[in-house]
Formats: sequence, structure tokens, C-alpha cells
Amino acid sequence: MSARQLDDKSYHQFRVFLEQQCGIVLGESKQYLVKSRLAPLMSTFDLSSLSELVNRTLSPVERQLRAAVIDAMTTNETLWFRDDYPFKLLKRQLLPDLADRKTPVKIWSAASSSGQEPYSIAMSVLEYQQTNPLAFPRGVEVIGTDISTTMLEHCKQGQYDSLALARGLSAERKTKFFEPGDNGMLKVKEQVRKMVSFRPLNLLNSYSLMGRFDIVFCRNVLIYFSPEIKAQIIGQIHASLNNAGYLFLGASESLSGLNDNFNMLRCKPGIVYQKK
Repeated sequence: MSARQLDDKSYHQFRVFLEQQCGIVLGESKQYLVKSRLAPLMSTFDLSSLSELVNRTLSPVERQLRAAVIDAMTTNETLWFRDDYPFKLLKRQLLPDLADRKTPVKIWSAASSSGQEPYSIAMSVLEYQQTNPLAFPRGVEVIGTDISTTMLEHCKQGQYDSLALARGLSAERKTKFFEPGDNGMLKVKEQVRKMVSFRPLNLLNSYSLMGRFDIVFCRNVLIYFSPEIKAQIIGQIHASLNNAGYLFLGASESLSGLNDNFNMLRCKPGIVYQKK
């Protein structure tokens, strides 16, 4: 067996570890995914084989290695204004419903990856305020969370290269919301960044310290979890929403069989769920 192969026993142990730590369920034959994500860490931690890396990861004392492995396995690509309809619906219906609120409007982007979603939300709010300058007298707060500390640091910097900026971002928005950054990158302008904060959160843990939200984006996240973990996460999100609060899921996700405490609103295009 080559150094970059993973034996069946090690793969099974790693699957159990990953589900326990962050809820992600790997299939029986996803060794190729583990190999592609973890192989670069072998040189970083001076390990001779993928099996050695996995076996050391199972040890609780290997905190730095564990954090790097979880980062590698949970980092997913994203893009600006993904699927488009949630952001149009946000400006057309949800933000107008909240515009007169006498308390801050709070929006949560769960599993915010490299920051495109929470920043897209903030840009949508600013675009709405351009034509509704008296909206949100107490402001809007967007909170992005992720399990990956590496991704969170990237989010806080708010700098993106040309490849990342080409994915879903119009030339108009690039001009309006970005300024020159370091090493040829563009940086999200201060008016956008000051609306958004980032913090670490494992979706398997409690959300109570984050307070209550008016809108939650939890998109393209549930697909990685077992039905039991999905139901647990949705139940906790429900408890985190204000009365009649809204939940966005990914285009291929639904609450069917997971939770009956939401009304499904068909918006043509797209779907949003509202807390009963």
C-alpha cells in the first residue's frame, strides 16, 4: 500500500471521528475525498503516510493536527449571491417586512466558508437601503459562523483574488463594494465589513449564546449530515429564530421529515421557511 492510501480500518475509524466531531457523514467509498483533502497535511506535519496521519488524528492530545484535519474536511467552495433568488427575495419581501423594526435586525449565515454569503447578504441590505434610506433605524447585524478557524480568518480579512471574485459577482457590485487590497487582491469596503462579524461555531453545539435571529441562512450544509443530526440542527435553529423568523436552505435541501414547526413559502422562484 502506498503512503497516500488508506486501509479500511483507518478509514472506518476516521469516518466515526469526523461524524462525532462535526456531524459530517462520509459514505463507504469516499477514501478518494479523504486522500485529496488530507494528503497535503502529510508534509506539513512531517508524517510518512496517510494512515499515520489518521491514526494520530484520533488522539485527543493532537489538537493542532485535529484542527487542521477538520479545517481540510469542512472547507467548501462557495460563490457570491449563490442561486440568486434568496438575495432577490431578501430585498423584495423579507427586508421590507423588517424595515421599521425598533431593534437591530439580525441575520445569521451558518457555515459561512470563505465569507461570500454573509458579505452578499450585507451588500443586499445596502442596496435595499439605497432606495429606502429610513429603513432599519437600529441597524442590521450579519453574523457569519464556521467550524474552520482558517476560513474565519480569511473571512475577517475580506480580501479575494480575481478567481474568487469572478464567481457570481457582477462588475457593478465589484466596483461598488470593493477597493484595492494586498498583492493584487480586492478588499470588501468598510461599509460592508462593519455590518458583518464572524465567530467560530460547531453546528453540533449550542447556539444559545448567539441570541435570536430574524433570518437564518443555512444553505448547502445539511447535505453532509445524517437525518438525526439534520433534525437536531433544524430544531436548534428554530429555537434561535424570533417569532415568524425566516430560514433559507440550499436549493436541493428541504425540511421534509425533519421538522414540522415551519411553514414552507413558495416564492417563484425558490422556497423560504417561516417559523410557526
